[in-house]
Amino acid sequence: MQADDGKSYDDINVTPMVDLYLVLLLIFIIMTTAGVKGTKIDLPRGSKSQPKLGGPKTQAITVTPDGKILLNTTPVTLADLESRLGTLKSTTPEFPVVVRGDRAVQYQGVMDVLDVLGRLGITQIGLATQAK
Repeated sequence: MQADDGKSYDDINVTPMVDLYLVLLLIFIIMTTAGVKGTKIDLPRGSKSQPKLGGPKTQAITVTPDGKILLNTTPVTLADLESRLGTLKSTTPEFPVVVRGDRAVQYQGVMDVLDVLGRLGITQIGLATQAK
């Protein structure tokens, strides 16, 4: 390519390429931080076909290996769990709940959570597992 005065261009304008790389880097950073999901626990194995309970109203209850209970990543006691879910049930009668229990947790911890859900009359309950 020649300029008007007969000289050829010896350089390449890389500014648009740098802009593209920065936009791609920004998208990558946003997508990786959006993929972070709560507390890491080791779920027990289950069948490959499991129902998906999605939507913004789904409440996640996690029982950690040391027996702590988390409601949507917030530590709670059984009494707090019952009062918070009771308040939510009074405003929204039907909402799904997913119970996530680490495979190393004692069975009694998960049963205590299920007893609270039964007392409150919550019927849409899912137990989270990992596919085999």
